[in-house]
Amino acid sequence: MSDLSFSHFCNWLKFRHLVLIDTLGRTRNMHLAAQQMNLSQPAISKMLKEIENLLGFAVFERQPRSMPPTALGEQVVRYAQVTLNDARNFVDQIGSLREGGHGHLKVGGIFAATAVALPDAVVQIKQRWPLLSIEVVEQTSDHLMHMLDEKILHLAVARFTDESQRQRFDFQPLAPEPFCFVVNHHHPLADAGFVSLEQLLDWPWILYPKGTPIRGRMERAFAEAGVAVPRNTIDTISTQTFLNVLQGGPMIGMLPQAMVEPHLRSGLLRTLDTPLHLVPQDYGILTRKGEPLVGSALEFAQILMADARKGRGRSDGFR
Repeated sequence: MSDLSFSHFCNWLKFRHLVLIDTLGRTRNMHLAAQQMNLSQPAISKMLKEIENLLGFAVFERQPRSMPPTALGEQVVRYAQVTLNDARNFVDQIGSLREGGHGHLKVGGIFAATAVALPDAVVQIKQRWPLLSIEVVEQTSDHLMHMLDEKILHLAVARFTDESQRQRFDFQPLAPEPFCFVVNHHHPLADAGFVSLEQLLDWPWILYPKGTPIRGRMERAFAEAGVAVPRNTIDTISTQTFLNVLQGGPMIGMLPQAMVEPHLRSGLLRTLDTPLHLVPQDYGILTRKGEPLVGSALEFAQILMADARKGRGRSDGFR
């Protein structure tokens, strides 16, 4: 086994080695990796052998038709992916700044955040940084934290779904995320008053997919009420599909209040008065632990927090 030191690692390892590890990690095939890197297969093989000699262990298994990472190799592949993502962000920022722009900001949000909080913050930061390039990703909390881990996002507006996540991410709460049960205004239950559990189960539901945090909370709510989860369901993670299906058919949906508020005000959707209840859970700004935000990411987070304080102030004023 080689005696690997930090200084030797830094002096020897190059970005082309990381590109090779990342490419092999994705393709798991020496021939495809050579094609994608525009190198010969012998050159790829030689470079991989040099990397493994440096590290002192095999990064990839040599199987007849595939080259999956070894147990230690998984860590090497992840390091290569995270480092290359960080480098891409750096190159994008520098390129934008050299061309007179204000850099690049990539943020993620759960569905409740992308309904109001993120759009409002995007409008405000664009007023301050007109040439800032902004990308917004809508996903579940778990997916967003994975993207944060991989340094694909600068920050995310989401919630913890597991206590262990607190060890990897810092969290600044913004607001609670209340959910409501809704139907379209033509639905027979729209003006039914209090709706019993039995009535709820008589209708098809549109739900978040199994395994998502929101689906888990809904299943617990049904369990606490002593009834099974509806069987007649459509599962989707698409906000647009949720809203279009709800407005087009006799479905029941469970959605964040912020997402359906405009449709409730317009009368297209109606909330149901049911014995089911989900305790609101705070969502907030998630960042990688030990990595303070800087530049446009820091300013974006400050805008989000200022908006949240204003929102709490308005809520207190109505009490």
